[in-house]
Amino acid sequence: MSQVNTSKSNSDSTRRALPPATSRRAFLARSLARSLAGAVATSGLMPRPAWSENDDPERTGVEFVTPEAQRAVERGLSFISQQQHDDGSFGSSGYSRDVAVCGLAGMAFLGSGSTPGRGPYGQHVARCVDFILANTQESGFINVPGSGSHGPMYGHGFATLFLAEAYGMIHRADIREKLSKAVNLIINTQNNEGGWRYQPVRRDADISVTVCQVMALRAARSAGLYVPHDTIDRCISYVKRSQNAADGGFMYMVQGGQSAFPRSAAGIVALYSAGIYEGTEIDKGLRFLMESLPRGGVFNRESHYFYGHYYAVQAMWHAGGDYWSRWYPSIRDELLARQRDDGSWIDSICQEYGTAMACIVLQMPNNYLPIFQR
Repeated sequence: MSQVNTSKSNSDSTRRALPPATSRRAFLARSLARSLAGAVATSGLMPRPAWSENDDPERTGVEFVTPEAQRAVERGLSFISQQQHDDGSFGSSGYSRDVAVCGLAGMAFLGSGSTPGRGPYGQHVARCVDFILANTQESGFINVPGSGSHGPMYGHGFATLFLAEAYGMIHRADIREKLSKAVNLIINTQNNEGGWRYQPVRRDADISVTVCQVMALRAARSAGLYVPHDTIDRCISYVKRSQNAADGGFMYMVQGGQSAFPRSAAGIVALYSAGIYEGTEIDKGLRFLMESLPRGGVFNRESHYFYGHYYAVQAMWHAGGDYWSRWYPSIRDELLARQRDDGSWIDSICQEYGTAMACIVLQMPNNYLPIFQR
């Protein structure tokens, strides 16, 4: 594997210098607000009402990022950067060249403030974009035939999400062209229940794959692409029907089943991504998640650990208040205790996946990425 050259390039006139870190959050928040205001009439996704002063992410987020957490992120990002292949992909095991791993690694770099071609990891982000564009088929399906995968629509959703976030930062025509095709594939493969599953076909659906798609749609809409109102309405209906009335958690499929932490975190974030920020479903779901508040001892027992906490930290960040102030320090300290000497985090999929997920979780208070912003 070879490290990617991180030298700064000024050849692309669309690459603009970043605002200072202290003003970048406000800059992105203003940009997102303008995007939401302009897109709401055509997308069907409603923006969240303005938060109160006490919920301002400038006040409720950054103080939770301790020097130890920042050093852990820096070590994690350094590890990921050293694993990037020459073609922009990642993965050292059965998930080598998986587009989901590439998309999530790219999101981890973006979450630190780098953008395509700019910042300490700008060239790594640019390579991520290039790899995903190169593997976007004419149909819009983002997939590398033969690469390891838990299900190709997971990869498509994560890759589309990353591509939408990157496009929002550098409005390149080639990115928009393929992003538009990827978004249309999601829209056109929604099944009759209102969700999605492993393959890009209108067949069955589960809550886990569905949240990947609706987050990608939300990010694309925020970047200026069209998303039909009906697609989101049917998705909301599907997610709500996936909730267990008894405990507030979410089933894997609407046909029935028990609640579990990872899919319940995904269910709440699916509702947030679809523009549902308040209501019984949210309240009950958050209470269910709080039963899994990290306490340092669940790491090796909880299946789909990083997947679950990737969504759980988003849910708590959007919920704010006591939910956030209790959850983030708990998962932060648990992740710090589990980081390996080389800066990575271990996961059954691959180290690059686990490390990218951990870095995204720890960087949530940065509030840099529009898809995560309150």
